[in-house]
Amino acid sequence: MATVAFKSIHKSFGATKVLHGISLDIADGEFMVLVGPSGCGKSTLLRMLAGLEEISAGSIAIDGREVNDVESKDRDIAMVFQSYALYPHMTVRDNMGFSLRLRDFERKLIDERVNSAARILNLVPYLERFPRELSGGQRQRVAMGRAIVRDPKVFLFDEPLSNLDAKLRVAMRAEIKALHQRLKTTTVYVTHDQVEAMTMADRIAVMNEGRIEQLGEPLELYDRPANLFVAQFIGSPAMNVFDGVLRRNSGGEAWVEALGARWPVAPEVGGSDGQKVKYGVRPEHLAVAPGAAVPCEIVVVEPMGAETELLVQSGGTPLTVLIHGRPNVHPGDRVALATEAAHVHLFDAASGQRL
Repeated sequence: MATVAFKSIHKSFGATKVLHGISLDIADGEFMVLVGPSGCGKSTLLRMLAGLEEISAGSIAIDGREVNDVESKDRDIAMVFQSYALYPHMTVRDNMGFSLRLRDFERKLIDERVNSAARILNLVPYLERFPRELSGGQRQRVAMGRAIVRDPKVFLFDEPLSNLDAKLRVAMRAEIKALHQRLKTTTVYVTHDQVEAMTMADRIAVMNEGRIEQLGEPLELYDRPANLFVAQFIGSPAMNVFDGVLRRNSGGEAWVEALGARWPVAPEVGGSDGQKVKYGVRPEHLAVAPGAAVPCEIVVVEPMGAETELLVQSGGTPLTVLIHGRPNVHPGDRVALATEAAHVHLFDAASGQRL
């Protein structure tokens, strides 16, 4: 196992800058997820750690040793790709042991490591099969097994579940997390899927346009997003955000005027009277309450079993409401919404920063 340290990392492709001075410390044994939209630089950062991309400026260290000029094969890392990258003419056993054969390991040691990894990943019955004879999930497990046999200091995952169907993705998320808990190997995992990030990470780095917007534990990012980008990126369904004006009276009471109604905020919230703000509230923190202050009309009802998702409109603005259970409501119904000040997120309209 090992620590990983990025220090003031810059990357440019010609005149185009894609990373702008990223610094990030990853602890020994930590599962760090880099998450963000396509093109934010997360895969580029991972490839630089792997030695597959040159660093324009800054330094990367693994276990305290700077690796800027160290060949990829000498960094003691193992990478699992989105595309599996298995050799079609080799059996599962040979695919998993191939990197060890290149390093002239003894056949007995190779077999021991391959068999051990196969047991961990439930691949023992498939060792003599070829990749074409496997499902997508099994192929991904083989790719993971090939990384495990190397016993690296750091595992790198580059969107490894993108090619799997939804049910398999959920199963593989659990497998990868369980694998990390068993091996305790430092892991850097790249994804654009915030659900993957929330369910798997010890900490998450939310990236946008080559910068880290916020770094923290999953629930920390969910409960206290630092800015509007993080607030809208983390959480499914996404946070409701709409324009408003902050109001304060001489008694210290604060509220927001928005959508033709008065919305609650905590008295200790920052900002000044008359300030333009973005008011954020998560779908599960909006409630349909008779006599509440915010009238709206139901547009779509999406029953999901244990929960029901409502798309409503208030003053022409669409809002999402997530309700536990199965309310007796229908499209076209007029209802009223309420929320609690403790669940409100308030952001400055100009900068997007949390108030």
